[in-house]
Amino acid sequence: MPSPEVIGKKLRDLRGERTREAVAAALHISVSALSMYENGARVPRDEIKVALARFYDTTVGELFFGQ
Repeated sequence: MPSPEVIGKKLRDLRGERTREAVAAALHISVSALSMYENGARVPRDEIKVALARFYDTTVGELFFGQ
C-alpha cells in the first residue's frame, strides 16, 4: 500500500478545482476528515474508501493500492 502522503496527493489531485467543502458534503463526511485524508494524517475507513473511489470514478485498488 502506498504511504498516506502518496494517497493524500492522489486525493488532492482528483479533487482538482472542487472545494473540500463540496467534496466532503457529497461524501457526507466532515471537512476536517477530508483534510486529514488529503494531508496523509489519517487513512479513511473502508466504507469511506469505497465512497471516495465512486465519487472520483475510480477503483479502491487504484486509489489506495496503486493497482
